[in-house]
Amino acid sequence: VQLVESGGGLVQAGGSLRLSCTASGSTSNINGMGWYRQAPGKQRELVAAIATGGGSTNYADYVKGRFTISRDNAKNTITLLMNSLKPEDTAVYYCNAKIVVNPPLRVLDYWGKGTLVTVSS
Repeated sequence: VQLVESGGGLVQAGGSLRLSCTASGSTSNINGMGWYRQAPGKQRELVAAIATGGGSTNYADYVKGRFTISRDNAKNTITLLMNSLKPEDTAVYYCNAKIVVNPPLRVLDYWGKGTLVTVSS
């Protein structure tokens, strides 16, 4: 699975950005996709995720009410709409795809190269 992100950039606090990620390759095996971010000196953390089947979503507490993740299964694309951005949202945002394989039961993680989001105060 290959993942390509787009949509990062520089925005003022309070502004909005839309990130997109398109998957290619063995996309029929993908169970879920999502966005993680990593700020300088910090660990990579989950931002939002969405299941391929059913579309259930999961958000980090610090983005609830501000960010929305959506998917287009036909295009193998997920989108993260980020509103009311804050300087602390500044980070490299990575697209992630998960494939559950069995046996043995395990989760395979695939990552995009990342896109930089900078929020100025």
